[in-house]
Amino acid sequence: MKIIETGFEGLYEIESNVFGDDRGYFFESFRKSTFEVLGIRTDFVQDNESFSVKGTLRGLHYQKEPFAQAKLVRVALGKVLDVAVDLRAGSPTFGKHHTVILDAKRHNLFMVPAGFAHGFLALEDSVFSYKCSNYYDKASEGGIIWNDTTLNIDWQIDNPIVSEKDKLLPNFEAYKNAPEF
Repeated sequence: MKIIETGFEGLYEIESNVFGDDRGYFFESFRKSTFEVLGIRTDFVQDNESFSVKGTLRGLHYQKEPFAQAKLVRVALGKVLDVAVDLRAGSPTFGKHHTVILDAKRHNLFMVPAGFAHGFLALEDSVFSYKCSNYYDKASEGGIIWNDTTLNIDWQIDNPIVSEKDKLLPNFEAYKNAPEF
């Protein structure tokens, strides 16, 4: 595995070692000892998976303390534009975002530490899989509207498919006035 630095503390793209032949391929999507050698020491307690049709945008979501979650995300089928927004007060990258294309053909992963809002846009019909460092807690969920003008994220789409719940998320300015991390 190879770590790709993003310029954000704890936020990494990870390239997997893929072994392929005429039968198909094999790769380890997670091995605790390998991640520890790479400097990633996160205990994961929950795995989640979602399917999204092309054009679906999910996010930007986060969990408040004491249920904040680090996530190790990847795409098992398809391709997504994945976005992480730094919400850690005092961080030099607070309020900034980083994007990466997660592609099932590349088998790349994205390590998103606790304290980030996270979302993705399905560029193709996609199966999105992720490990979480903490359990989901409905009372601790939070979010920021996907098309926030302060964050100015280029989602590469004008009219995504967005859930009614995500359409009602507050903007980043409202978050800044009552930070939850």
